[in-house]
Amino acid sequence: MATVAPIARRKLFQEVRDRLLERIRSGEFRPGDQLPSERDLMQAYQVGRPAVREALQALERDGIVHVTHGERARVTLPTAERIIEQIAGSANHLLHAEPGNLDHLKDARKFLEVGLARRAAARATPEAVERLRHRFAAHELARQQLDEFLPRDMEFHREIALMTGNPIFPALVEAMFAWLGVYYVDLVRVEGAEHVTIADHRRILESIASGDPEAAATAMQDHISRGNALYRKFEKGR
Repeated sequence: MATVAPIARRKLFQEVRDRLLERIRSGEFRPGDQLPSERDLMQAYQVGRPAVREALQALERDGIVHVTHGERARVTLPTAERIIEQIAGSANHLLHAEPGNLDHLKDARKFLEVGLARRAAARATPEAVERLRHRFAAHELARQQLDEFLPRDMEFHREIALMTGNPIFPALVEAMFAWLGVYYVDLVRVEGAEHVTIADHRRILESIASGDPEAAATAMQDHISRGNALYRKFEKGR
């Protein structure tokens, strides 16, 4: 006879959280609406204040409600940035626990950004191209300043993601840069790396500006592959 695992006992706050979440998902409470007071929730679910507060805190951690001291919790509309932020801690732990996952993350970044460059070139408007040129100019000016070079680099890539019209992509690009932070700091310290990066970005920019999706995708793939190769060379020399 197969072993049957016992049903785990759930804590009260988990039941309260799930019931509130069900009411929110049903549309009873919409973004911007306030939830009932703690006292009303205690009476409705016949639980104590600790269970209600823990449930609201759990919903806040998930980005579903916002809790302000002295006010009733309010339903929020989760943003892409908030969703990515929630998984950031797990991603960082994964990278530190298993260093080999860094290569997987770099591969995922290449896959993502090559696609973004292709779509950005297909959808580029004159106004969007002008914003990307502005980002490139700011990055080029910062090539001698490590503290400024990396943020300007991220802004250039984020602008490309914005050109796709999908709000999740910019959040993903920022998350990738955050997770690969140490890697990029080391990479910029490779002699001449900043000049290569600027040259690559110029090629990506002009490909997008000309509305050539395949050229933009190729330029982005070459850029990220070259960066990975430079980093491997740097690692061997340390």
